[in-house]
Amino acid sequence: MRSVRSVSALVLALAALGLPGVPAVAAPATPAALPAAAVAPAPATVSVTGAGSASAAPDMAVLTAGIEVTRPTADKALMEQNAAAEALLAAARAAGVDERDIRTENLSLAAVYRNRDGEPDQYEAAGPRGEGEIFIGHRATQMFSLIIRDIGKTGAVVRAVADAPGDASRIHSVAFDVQNPEALRARARTSAYDDARSRAVQYARLSGRGLGRLLSLEESDGGRPRPVPVPVSSFSKESVPVAPGRIRDEVTVTAVYELR
Repeated sequence: MRSVRSVSALVLALAALGLPGVPAVAAPATPAALPAAAVAPAPATVSVTGAGSASAAPDMAVLTAGIEVTRPTADKALMEQNAAAEALLAAARAAGVDERDIRTENLSLAAVYRNRDGEPDQYEAAGPRGEGEIFIGHRATQMFSLIIRDIGKTGAVVRAVADAPGDASRIHSVAFDVQNPEALRARARTSAYDDARSRAVQYARLSGRGLGRLLSLEESDGGRPRPVPVPVSSFSKESVPVAPGRIRDEVTVTAVYELR
């Protein structure tokens, strides 16, 4: 008991003097830093580009045809243009073109002038009338696109549309196309993927490695297949032309594979 009292008295005395009563305890030693975990090296890879294509016989035609009428007054030009357009559309329907496949692409009415010095060329006014111009009248135009889904009727539709409106008829273009371009694109994708993988297998073999998993695949947009244009002069009353050539689609892909 005396010993305990002595220690307590000593602590109180030290506290009164502003001295620490208990010696500071040494902080535990900081353990040595652990060695950093080993980082696995990035896997070896091979990047290849594959190209693929597919083609198909066209199964539809797109006819662009229109009406053009120039008359002294705007009312007369519009009246005759409307009558000619009705004749064109009636002939197209009678030849087998469905209503849903007929679309107006353009409709315009403009004043027409020619040069005062006698130049025969006529032109539509793009701005204020010049001093040396002679007013001829007004030109009314209308353009249609017609989808012909029975490709064997293409020639007959062209002739009907060209003949029905008389001199006001204008045939601008005929182009053959496919009704389901996505099916053609899918085949081109398959071809491009097979080409890319074949190249990757070859490069892996050349490097003495095996081909691992596919890490990434990117397709370059090449646009949709382009229709095949045909000169209008190739259509005659006596024959229906056979659709020329084939519609072709192309796809390019970039693939990255892991090497084992």
